[in-house]
Amino acid sequence: MILDLAKKRKTVRKFKREKPPIEKLLKCLAVAREAPSGMNAQPWRFVVVENRERRSQIREICESAEKSFHLSVRGELGSWLKEKGFSWEKPFLQEAPYLILVFARKDAPFSKESTWLAIGYLLLALEEEGLGTVTYTPPNPGDVARAIEAPSDYRLEVILPVGYPEDERDKYERKPLEEIVSFELLKE
Repeated sequence: MILDLAKKRKTVRKFKREKPPIEKLLKCLAVAREAPSGMNAQPWRFVVVENRERRSQIREICESAEKSFHLSVRGELGSWLKEKGFSWEKPFLQEAPYLILVFARKDAPFSKESTWLAIGYLLLALEEEGLGTVTYTPPNPGDVARAIEAPSDYRLEVILPVGYPEDERDKYERKPLEEIVSFELLKE
């Protein structure tokens, strides 16, 4: 059942060295392709990066912007980032055997919303195949897009590092349904 799959899926930032067969990724991308989209525009594009040097380049680009961001953050957000253990370093961008860069065509109707629906499908498909990922949204998506020579009419939405999970941490608890669902009116 899809609920069991969703309950099992968690963020993974550490990966085994073993490289999954590319067929597993293609199967998952076929699932993502089936997502609904505004006006059936299907504005998403997926770029699979497995070349180690290119993954390293993407990591360097992202970490440069992350470092600037982390050094500039103060106050409550800065404390929260430290408390949660977030860092400007993103080793998973190089350590995962694959990166899936997900793009949305800028001029398509509802392109961002539609592309994130496809990403949701992809996340569950990866889980079903025994693969882990983290939805990493870089602070400098344009720099990453230029590095892989993406056309300017596409916007990078997310980078999904993909591989067999080595992250043993438990999934973060979810809020109870009663706390997030109301009927007729949104109540706090």
